Amino acid sequence: MSVLSSIGRIATRYAAARARHRSERILLSLPAELRKDIGFPEIFDARDSRRAATSSAKVI
Repeated sequence: MSVLSSIGRIATRYAAARARHRSERILLSLPAELRKDIGFPEIFDARDSRRAATSSAKVI
């Protein structure tokens, strides 16, 4: 594995994370009624609960 391939993988992950956070910021800037209509709060809450379950599983 070369240094350039490692840097490429890191850059790809960074770009994906930036795009995901940008999308979340845009969705969170929408009015609450519109977010509820598209189901965003439930999706956001479900993802957070999965993270919490994964984190607690690692601690045990």
